Amino acid sequence: MRADRLVSLVLLLRQRGRLNAETLARELEVSTRTVLRDIEALSAAGVPVYAERGRQGGFALLPGFRTELTGLNHDEALALLAAGSARGAQVFGLGSALASAVRKVADALPEGHRTTMTDAAQRFLVEPETDLLSRPLVTEEVSRDTMAQVRRAVLTGHKLRIHYAAAGQEATWRTIDPIGLVTVRDRAYLLAMRSGENRTYRLSRMVAAEQLPEPAERPADVDLERVWRERCAQFLSGAHINVLVRVDPARRDDLLKSAVAVRAEEPEPGGWLRLEVSYQDAWHAEWALWQLGADVEALAPASVRASLRSRAAAVSAHYERPGGD
Repeated sequence: MRADRLVSLVLLLRQRGRLNAETLARELEVSTRTVLRDIEALSAAGVPVYAERGRQGGFALLPGFRTELTGLNHDEALALLAAGSARGAQVFGLGSALASAVRKVADALPEGHRTTMTDAAQRFLVEPETDLLSRPLVTEEVSRDTMAQVRRAVLTGHKLRIHYAAAGQEATWRTIDPIGLVTVRDRAYLLAMRSGENRTYRLSRMVAAEQLPEPAERPADVDLERVWRERCAQFLSGAHINVLVRVDPARRDDLLKSAVAVRAEEPEPGGWLRLEVSYQDAWHAEWALWQLGADVEALAPASVRASLRSRAAAVSAHYERPGGD
């Protein structure tokens, strides 16, 4: 762990020049005292790092010092550099590891390509924090310790003990056999087995996790994409309500955010879209469609349409009354 941090420290100084201890500590996610100890260790190992005192001071490397790594072509290097902002790594608790890897990739480039590739990567922005309407993109929070335990159990093939709160229930402890991790729209899921039965767990609902020494009971090889498709089909076969709607294309994404699944979609004359979407139950469907106002119309079933009509009539009657002063 420390060796990786020392390499990252050297690469930060190579790529950014002089940096103070506070900046280095923030980038490496350690204390300033740890940074100072690492600087001493690098100096003792012969790395030409020196301190510049004063208000604008900091630590720097002697000009010309570098490590030489090669083998990446133009598109390979650009792809890795552009991946530096990928949100999947953040979801799985690997954000700092990805940042460290990208620094190593940048330093591995031949001198003639380094500046060009870094400039090119700045032209790509993957999943910014907000969309065009300034709405924040919400990533579900998972504690670092919990994520580390889950990730380690998945990779080592050990059983996992989790303190898990299912929707609307108190958290309870359970022991599972982890299969793999999946991220979809900034939500992370753990695919697992429990007592021989398929289970899918939202990581944001895990209060705590503990890797156990016993090996997990799972196949040696797994086609995670196939398993995910099967879990999705299993989920959709449960008790849901399907609603036929027509929606303004500008609000399509808003509609899908609250739906469990989209079963069919086709354009309508006049530019609107007709979709068949699934919701957890009638109340969920009514609530979700009401949020979109006149930009969506429920066509079927009649019960959902009637509920929305009654709600709209009640609101209309409310505003027909004279307002207060």
